Amino acid sequence: MSQLVTGEAVVLQVRIARMPTRALACAIDFIVQMIVLGALLGILLRFLVVEASPALGAALVIITVLLVLIGYKVVMETLTRGKTLGKLMLGLKVVRDDGSSIRFRHALVRALLWLFVDFAPWFAASPGIVASLMNKQGKRIGDMVAGTVVIRERHQPMASPPLFVPGHLVQWAQSLELSRLSDDLANTAREYLARFIELEPAARVALGDALAYRVGQVTAPAPPVPIIAPAFLSAVLAERRRRELTRLATARATYSANTGPFSHPTPYAAPPGPFAAPGQHAAPLGQYAPPGQFAAPSQYPAPPGPYSAPANPYAVPAGPFAPPSPYGAQPAQYSPPPSPQDRPYPAPPPAPAQEPTKVNAEGWHAPGSEPDQWS
Repeated sequence: MSQLVTGEAVVLQVRIARMPTRALACAIDFIVQMIVLGALLGILLRFLVVEASPALGAALVIITVLLVLIGYKVVMETLTRGKTLGKLMLGLKVVRDDGSSIRFRHALVRALLWLFVDFAPWFAASPGIVASLMNKQGKRIGDMVAGTVVIRERHQPMASPPLFVPGHLVQWAQSLELSRLSDDLANTAREYLARFIELEPAARVALGDALAYRVGQVTAPAPPVPIIAPAFLSAVLAERRRRELTRLATARATYSANTGPFSHPTPYAAPPGPFAAPGQHAAPLGQYAPPGQFAAPSQYPAPPGPYSAPANPYAVPAGPFAPPSPYGAQPAQYSPPPSPQDRPYPAPPPAPAQEPTKVNAEGWHAPGSEPDQWS
């Protein structure tokens, strides 16, 4: 992964195309160019042999070769905004250093330097390969001069890690202070959890402990009981996600309540009367107004909005558009057993049950979490 900074100072996370993939795309483009060049030379063969002079024939051959080698790249990358047939097949794209699409001048500079500098036959070693291997973004000389970079446009999306909060730590998670947790650190922890099973055991433990230490430095309070690093990171990220979903749902409900034909009137509207300006609205019902002909009627209470924010700031709003609970299914509420008089026969004593070890799908133990959360 690499970062590109746009003109609006927005950081974009992109995947840089490396040398083997770019070489394969270049080979595909070169085969296409040779096919087109052979077809054009076959069309001009009779004219070159029978009617054209040797000088004219050589000039036509050179012009045809240049048009195919340079014009193919320029036309394709200009029309497709950074793609050729080879790049299109391998999911590559040429973009500018700020992430925007390239234009004709960028494609022309890249094509000219590709032919005369990067892979020119008069150089003992290809400077483009050397520059690409030495540059951290894989740029050849044509990319450096044109201000472009080749990125991977198609890649397998990262699976979202299964975030959870152990049952005995729900109250602790709701009391966490997460204002100092940055987006970069949260994304790094999320990528670690997503790649947990792909890491070696030693690297898994070391990286998890390092990330848990960094997250613990910017969050408070500490867990009331010892907890392993992956479970700690998962609990923090699950609570962070829950708060964001609640905030977005509350903002959506507030916006819906303040708009529409049945919304609350504005408290700053002027009362109606002969001196009211045209287009002004009546004062809200139930608000104070001085007695007289400008007083607003107060016998009708203001109608409530269609939606209201949840009373509990930690509760996820209910409704058909509410997000699912990030904690999964919670244990059912306790209900007292029936009295002995209501039983047709005495109930047998319950057998002692041993709580099974809970292991989630990613492979780490989740002490205290519900067994059905990982089904």
